Amino acid sequence: CSVMEKSVHLSSLSPAELRLLIRKEDPRIRTTTGLANGYQQANVVILPSHLADDFEAFCHRNPAPLPLLYRSQSGETSCPPLAKHADIRTDVSQFCVYEDGRLVRTVSSLQTGGSWSDMVCFYLGCSFGFEGSMKKAGVPVRNVEQGTNVSMFRTAVPCVPAGVFCCPLVVTMRPVPAAMLDATVEVTHLNPLAHGAPVHIGDPALLGIPDLSRPDYGDGVELQPGDVPVFWACGVTAIEAILSSKPSLAFSHSPGCMFLTDVPDSSSPPPSDTVHSPTSDHTVTAPSAETGSITAQQHPGNFSIDQCVDQSIDCCWCFPFSPPDETDGPPGAIAMATMLLSLGKQVTMVTDKRGLDMNRAIIDEAVRTGVLKTAVPLVTFEDGGPDSALHFLCHHGDRSKPRYDHLVAIERSGRAGDGNYYNMRGINIKHLVDPIDDLFIAAQEIPGISTTGIGDGGNELGMGKLKEKVSTLMPKGSLIACDVPADFAVTAGVSNWGGYAVACGLYLLHTCPAHQRYLRRGLGAEQGAPRDQLQDWTANLPSVEKEESILSTLVSFGIRSGKTGNLAMEVDGLTFHPTHSDIITVELDSHTAVFIRVGLQHY
Repeated sequence: CSVMEKSVHLSSLSPAELRLLIRKEDPRIRTTTGLANGYQQANVVILPSHLADDFEAFCHRNPAPLPLLYRSQSGETSCPPLAKHADIRTDVSQFCVYEDGRLVRTVSSLQTGGSWSDMVCFYLGCSFGFEGSMKKAGVPVRNVEQGTNVSMFRTAVPCVPAGVFCCPLVVTMRPVPAAMLDATVEVTHLNPLAHGAPVHIGDPALLGIPDLSRPDYGDGVELQPGDVPVFWACGVTAIEAILSSKPSLAFSHSPGCMFLTDVPDSSSPPPSDTVHSPTSDHTVTAPSAETGSITAQQHPGNFSIDQCVDQSIDCCWCFPFSPPDETDGPPGAIAMATMLLSLGKQVTMVTDKRGLDMNRAIIDEAVRTGVLKTAVPLVTFEDGGPDSALHFLCHHGDRSKPRYDHLVAIERSGRAGDGNYYNMRGINIKHLVDPIDDLFIAAQEIPGISTTGIGDGGNELGMGKLKEKVSTLMPKGSLIACDVPADFAVTAGVSNWGGYAVACGLYLLHTCPAHQRYLRRGLGAEQGAPRDQLQDWTANLPSVEKEESILSTLVSFGIRSGKTGNLAMEVDGLTFHPTHSDIITVELDSHTAVFIRVGLQHY
């Protein structure tokens, strides 16, 4: 029969039938990727008994790469909880043999491998166990499509040591279409025994991986156009543990040649059925690497550029926001700032020189009324020469010593292609604004600083990320479109709503176990935030009462609605009740539901 016919035939066999073929050394089974879909596969490590307790502790301290399915008794060659009538010595297609921490040979059987009476077998979950679920969800599995073993890489991320075991994390890499990242996270999150959700998405250099075409184990897997590299913790980490601890004798499966269990991959999901795509403050390069934009909220705002956007991501730090001329901008900036302060971050606000006193008064009143958690530094930036932006952003102008991690501009007019600054009506307001755009431009050349622009019309700082779409789709777009891009563009019907969405998003990410696991790369024990900390985070979310209070403060200072010019409780011509209050309620209802399912599960 043809190679394809063989592949189809093997993929239809049960794990027990496949183990019999492996025992007979069937030449068709080179690796087990794509086989036994719907069942867990297992990495295998066999160690002298005096190392067994240390290795079990190592597994518990590093649950993502080393999910322990079963530890055998000394000398035990079967594994009744995982498979019937199995013999580990013959039921893996290829083993590695190690002496004093060196790989000395590979063999197809361990029946002649010496005395087993003092050896302990560890069976560890494998990511091949979720490939079938990925296929069912419509996510292509490129290594299976290409007929190769999965790519495996040694990273620069150290595992949590235990006893004699200390080694770097190993990861697998699977290319995933950017549009299917959410589905991939959700599917794999439900199978923690197969390593669970990814531990990194995007730039491999952030894991210390220099070249995706040169894996340390397995085969190279090619990315297709639109694919993003996605990384899962890998059980081959156990092989690195053997190499570093140097036992006199040890065995493992050969990478990609797994033990096939009879255990279905539909293991019980974690307590939460809601998962958020893992994106950390310093490693976000996933969907946003392609489009760098997020639709924060669909709505009736007349200046909305939601139609311009593809997909998502965001984070924050230092806030340049609009002069105090309209009610859109300051409330969103203050909502983000107070959430960041609650999360223990440092926040600085940047404004124009002419708006300094007014904005300081607004901040003081926001603190007095409890809308803002505490006062924040308020500074200005003016063009003082070619290096002024660099010196503002970095200590002593040294690019290796940035003062800020992230710049966020909300509802701030940005520099257009002709060097002027326009409002949505096409009126040039260059004389009213300081060149804060220079900070965003300079940040592009400073490692460690990323930028986000939040807007609703396309003329705002950072919307240069979407300039072509703004020019084509927005009224007067070719004139008003901002020319200065941000790394990430957040669009909303009203910019304040984008700020509220970011504040809620920060809250959700800090209460989401999948995201916290992502930040730790799945290493170390899972720890939820203390209850008092969760309560503080919740108290500092936007609320109808707080946003009504800050809007009232703005009106009391004579700040008007941006669209109508009314001195009233409205933003962009939309009254606070019911429009803005309803938007806030919807966002809070969404986060509260997730909070109940996710945040409290630690208790």
